[in-house]
Amino acid sequence: MNGFHTKKRFGQNFLIDKNILFDMVDCASVSPEDVILEVGPGQGAVTKELLKRGCARIYAVELDERLKDELEKLASNHPALQIVWGDAVRFDYGAFSPFPSKVVANIPYNITTPLIWRLLTFAPLGLCNHVYMLQKEAADRLTAQRDTKERYPLGVALEVMGEITIVRKVPPTCFRPVPRVDSSIVKIELTRNIHLMQNTLWSDLLHAGFHQRRKTLINNLKGFRGSSADVWLSMLESSGIEPKIRAEDLSGEEWLRLYSVIEKAGK
Repeated sequence: MNGFHTKKRFGQNFLIDKNILFDMVDCASVSPEDVILEVGPGQGAVTKELLKRGCARIYAVELDERLKDELEKLASNHPALQIVWGDAVRFDYGAFSPFPSKVVANIPYNITTPLIWRLLTFAPLGLCNHVYMLQKEAADRLTAQRDTKERYPLGVALEVMGEITIVRKVPPTCFRPVPRVDSSIVKIELTRNIHLMQNTLWSDLLHAGFHQRRKTLINNLKGFRGSSADVWLSMLESSGIEPKIRAEDLSGEEWLRLYSVIEKAGK
């Protein structure tokens, strides 16, 4: 760690195991034409391996400016690398040109959901291939099927937009400092419905439906966008969905049917 002291508020756990590092970068299938977004380069372990594989450009977004000397030195020796300082959850990715088609990130675990949710909105611009190091619990939630308690909005969104694969589990000893949890490498390939996340109705619907998990869908939706329980009852019936079902029990296709009915109704 070269005397560098990590900060808990940044969620910093640097990957030190080279075999895991190679597996993670292998998932990205780097080619000479690729423009890659890396979130949280830290001390540059993943960055250096991406550069070795050869690509057209890497945008590395880092919040902790204590890493500035190390990362800027790396960038000065590699013209393909551009270091960008800022908060990855709020950063204006739309300003990148050329725009990245792949993202590789050892994500600080405390920003997993908001970061992936935000990056999915850029799928229409071509950002459709994602490789993440996540807390194992988060990876399990992203891949949770219907009728399971781990099911949640982001997992539903990924189900209807493409494929997500848990590549491998990663033990805590592969990081410094050593986290108290296992991690997983996941790969996401977006192949359909890539405009969905740009519509706030879709994300608002999912979050409203899961608002109180023990409640039925009709009870969570009543009052959503100012509509009464009777209106939602009618829309659920039009979607072929049982009103007393819970949000976690719906398939991705059922969520899409409900979304389509609501959109047509102008809600």
